[in-house]
Amino acid sequence: MAGTRYCPNMSDIASGNQLVELLARCALRDREAFAALYDATSAKLFSVIQRILGQEAVAEETLQEVYLNIWQRAGDYHAGKGQPMTWLISVARYRAIDALRSQQRRVPDGSHDAVDTLEERSSGPQKLAQQAGEAVALDECLDQLADERRQCLQLAYCEGYTHEELSQRLGSPIGTIKSWIRRSLLAVRDCLEVLRG
Repeated sequence: MAGTRYCPNMSDIASGNQLVELLARCALRDREAFAALYDATSAKLFSVIQRILGQEAVAEETLQEVYLNIWQRAGDYHAGKGQPMTWLISVARYRAIDALRSQQRRVPDGSHDAVDTLEERSSGPQKLAQQAGEAVALDECLDQLADERRQCLQLAYCEGYTHEELSQRLGSPIGTIKSWIRRSLLAVRDCLEVLRG
């Protein structure tokens, strides 16, 4: 029916079948499919972004950049390389980390606002090579964490688990989960700084 758009339900999202279809249609520049993809996934991606950035306003701006990036790169997703939600979370996570780095490089007197520092980045060969190098460095740093802390980070940032879900899955109190995540992120950050020289 004209004006009606299909929004997948949660069981479709869990299986990923509907997301694969929506991404394929987005690659063909189907705006209705893009709107449905946004409706189906934006809450989850916003949660991932906000965990990394901590600031709701910046997370909202970053979410819009994530969906612009998804619209531009939908054709890059291939079902044989992994689940669509994992790919979407990865796009969101990389963009949020870029935004976090931009915030950290801001002039301390506040003369640059967040919009100025959240630069648009291309997804050309040079950027893809840089991301591949960052992924290798990140894997190396994650390997240095204790197993339960590495698993905790991966579930939180790659799969989008909440603190409560992690507590149930790992059988540890929420305070312990929060502590693991905080300390692990600091350890990974320090490790990455060392690797970057």
